[in-house]
Amino acid sequence: MSGYECPQNLRSGPGSREAHTRARAIIPGGVNSPARAFGKVGGGPPVVLLRGQGARVWDVDGNSYLDYLAAYGPLILGHAHPRVVEAVSAAVRQGPLLGTPTPGETELAETLRAAIPSLEMVRLLTTGTEAVMTAIRLARGYTGRRLVVKFDGAYHGHSDPVLVRAGSGAATVGVPDSLGVGSATASEVVSLPYNDLGAVRGFFAARGEEVAAILVEPVAGNMGLVEPEPGFLPGLRRLATAAGALLVFDEIITGFRFHHGAVQDLLGVTADLTCLGKIIGGGLPLAALGGRRAIMSRLAPEGGVYQAGTHAGNPLAVAAGLATLEELGRPGVYEELERSGAVLAEGLRQLAADRGIPVTLNRRGSMFTLFFTAEKVRDLAGAEASDHRRFARFHRLLLDRGVLLAPSPYECWFTSTAHGPMELEETLEAAAAAFAALD
Repeated sequence: MSGYECPQNLRSGPGSREAHTRARAIIPGGVNSPARAFGKVGGGPPVVLLRGQGARVWDVDGNSYLDYLAAYGPLILGHAHPRVVEAVSAAVRQGPLLGTPTPGETELAETLRAAIPSLEMVRLLTTGTEAVMTAIRLARGYTGRRLVVKFDGAYHGHSDPVLVRAGSGAATVGVPDSLGVGSATASEVVSLPYNDLGAVRGFFAARGEEVAAILVEPVAGNMGLVEPEPGFLPGLRRLATAAGALLVFDEIITGFRFHHGAVQDLLGVTADLTCLGKIIGGGLPLAALGGRRAIMSRLAPEGGVYQAGTHAGNPLAVAAGLATLEELGRPGVYEELERSGAVLAEGLRQLAADRGIPVTLNRRGSMFTLFFTAEKVRDLAGAEASDHRRFARFHRLLLDRGVLLAPSPYECWFTSTAHGPMELEETLEAAAAAFAALD
């Protein structure tokens, strides 16, 4: 190993504590997204970051961390990639917001269509939440139906219809998972177990004619990484088609993560509508909804399904997205991402085995989750059964040693093009010490 050493007890240093105390006085919980809170791992206040460069970030106390949070996925090129910074700098000099169509919007939409065959038309938006919300409204407007089928453990943003969890039975109409979500909204959503095609078949046999859309992450990333089992996605495709419902893929995490396009193309299943975000904005707020022309043309102003946004297709985000996608199109980029993901994941698996610590590691390319369980994780129940207390200790031990992960056992690690051999070596050295401390 490299001999890399990091001072102990870095988490929530005095600068982070002071900054978080100040934030709590004016911002609910001191964070602008609950995912950024460290309460789930018992780590007290979160580290407050000041800057990032490549594979590293620095907090307000000056401590450096190797970053596998990647802002929850967008930063596939690492922090402040020179081409992205240059593109955004050039764009801001032309005006950060113009309020009319711009050539860059069309260029980005064409780039997405060229990379993902199912995107006959594209609408640019600002956030992933907005993309999913619009997909649901569009599916309902197109089909004239109201019911949406989603899956336990999936996160599709924070709009009302998707803040619904499963009821007492596999096919029970959902109940709100947040205060403020009405029972009427929840009654129009059904949440079923991921990877359980039998449950979906049973529900469609009873109520398939009421379903507007099946909404699914083709590779789940919000119960940790969980791959679809053979036959699951093709089965959803057949059920949706037979019932006259739409199949909507939430590829906000998976789009451009594993190859230059959507994961649906690797899996051989085509969605009617696809939601994109994260990577396509290059670290700036940008999302997209695309799909069949007959469906997308129902959006205003061509059709009667309304959607709008002041910042949709923002010139800065479009510039960052185009620069990112162009960089990802270079030969060998995804092969290198696959190698770095494999080296890190297999190294972690071996370190755990050497210490006799039971883990299951689910990985695809540069994205993976380390579950503290010996059992296979194929759905939310499996993720919930993993040892969350051990994860919390592991998270704190790695943070002490200069490695930043998402503060939740239900999130993923992400490697970027900035994670080279030296960064991976340092990470595995820190992990070896953390596993040893777990004994």
